[in-house]
Amino acid sequence: MDLTNYYNKYGQDIVNKAIEKLNYKEVTTMPKSEDPKYPILYIFRHGQSEDNSEMIFSGWRDAKLTEVGIKQALDLAEILKDKKIDYLISSDQIRAIDTMKHAISLNEEAKNLEIHTDKRIRERSYGDLQGTSKLELFLQDEALCNEYRRSYTKRANNGESLDDVVSRVKDFIEEIIPMMKEKNINIAVSCHGNSIRGFRKYFENLTPEEVSKIETPLGSDYISYNIK
Repeated sequence: MDLTNYYNKYGQDIVNKAIEKLNYKEVTTMPKSEDPKYPILYIFRHGQSEDNSEMIFSGWRDAKLTEVGIKQALDLAEILKDKKIDYLISSDQIRAIDTMKHAISLNEEAKNLEIHTDKRIRERSYGDLQGTSKLELFLQDEALCNEYRRSYTKRANNGESLDDVVSRVKDFIEEIIPMMKEKNINIAVSCHGNSIRGFRKYFENLTPEEVSKIETPLGSDYISYNIK
C-alpha cells in the first residue's frame, strides 16, 4: 500500500497512528462445539483480500485473495483436513469461494465436493462507500468511520446495516438447519466478517452491542456449532 499521498496530506505520524487503530483487532474467542453425535456447522472467514490489504471498503466488490490470504486459507486447511465435512456452502463472492477451495484442499473426503453459493451470507453492502478508502475516511472523521464500520443500525447511502446482514443470515441458517438434521450432515461455510456476526448472534443469542464488538480473524481459524 503506497502511503505517500497520505503522508504528504496528513503527516506521517498521524497516518501511522490511524493505520495502527484501523488494524488493531482484539480477536474474539472462536467457539467450537463438535460433538460427533450431532451435525456440525463449520464457519470461517475468507483470507486477506486485496481490499483488506489496501484498506478499502470492500462490501459487495469482488476483491481477490492476496498471497497472504491464500496462506491463511492453507493454514486453515491443515486444521480442517481431518474433519468430517459433507457439504460446502460459500458466499457468492470470489474471496470466499477461493478461500473455501484452499481451506478444504487437504481434506480427502471434502475437496472434491461441489461448492454451493448463497447471496444471503455475502459481506455487508457498504453502498456508496464501496471502493473508497477506510484510511481516508478515518483521517477525515474517525468517529464517523467507526460508526459506519461497527454500528449495528447505521447504513451508508445505498448500503446495509449490520442488522440487515443479521436478518438475511438468520434466513439462511433457518433453511440449512432442517437439512442438516434430516440428512445428518456436517456443513462447512466460507463467508465474511459481518456475516459471521449473524451466525454468532443466532447461535449464541448475543445482543446487538455484543455482535458489533466481535472481531474474526481473516482465514486461519473457524467456529463450529452442533445442530441439536
